[in-house]
Amino acid sequence: MTDTRTPPAPCAGEPPRLTRLTFHGPLSENRAGRLVERLAQTNPATVLDIGCGWGEVMLRVLEAVPGATGVGIDLEAGDLARGRRAAEERGLAGRVRFLEESATGTARGPADLVLCVGSSQALTTAEPPGLVVEALRALRGLVADWGRVLVGEGFWQRPPAEAELAGMWPGASATDHHDLGTLLDLAVEAGFRPEWTETADAGEWEEFESAYQADTEVWLAGHPDHPRAAATRERLDRHRAQWMSYRGVLGLAYLTLVPVR
Repeated sequence: MTDTRTPPAPCAGEPPRLTRLTFHGPLSENRAGRLVERLAQTNPATVLDIGCGWGEVMLRVLEAVPGATGVGIDLEAGDLARGRRAAEERGLAGRVRFLEESATGTARGPADLVLCVGSSQALTTAEPPGLVVEALRALRGLVADWGRVLVGEGFWQRPPAEAELAGMWPGASATDHHDLGTLLDLAVEAGFRPEWTETADAGEWEEFESAYQADTEVWLAGHPDHPRAAATRERLDRHRAQWMSYRGVLGLAYLTLVPVR
């Protein structure tokens, strides 16, 4: 997942952010290539990316489907700017828009292809365990008949122990995620049929989590007395401890869903 198109370095002296990531999730080049190929075969004219970040998967679909147009929605201005730069560099600027706005209740659909990878929380104000149910219902309303939805959603690979939950994100609960079978059942109940089911493997998780922090870890090693060093060190150490708690417990499923007409 190392990005050969490294974004511009941040201002001198500032901790860098996510410069080693191509995808904002545990997704390898091989899996991404297979996903994009399958999605492109449906020949979508319009693509909607919910919680798009810098929209790498969306941009690859647009490259694979000449004439298709895309809209990416996110609230992180820096990621959206990175997406616009990438679109410009790849000759896609005239076919894609990156919009800084909420996806909750969005009327941007229906689109032929809807991407929502690790961003179901952007679609609803509901809390777990109802969050996924509401997000899937929202996605069903955003996809056109004959279209596709690609969902990247967390699931428990096994029931988490109390000690593991205590080390994860603040307030982590066993109800935050479902198992994979239940997740698929919920997709069916929301009006989909699962065309393809796959899950991130251990290598994809390790590459993602390492790349997520690598550039900032290197910065911190070289700037131990920087005014931001203490806060950066605390953030890095906290995230690493959280990862060690959900490593092998939290999975990510990539579900390609077909809407039932």
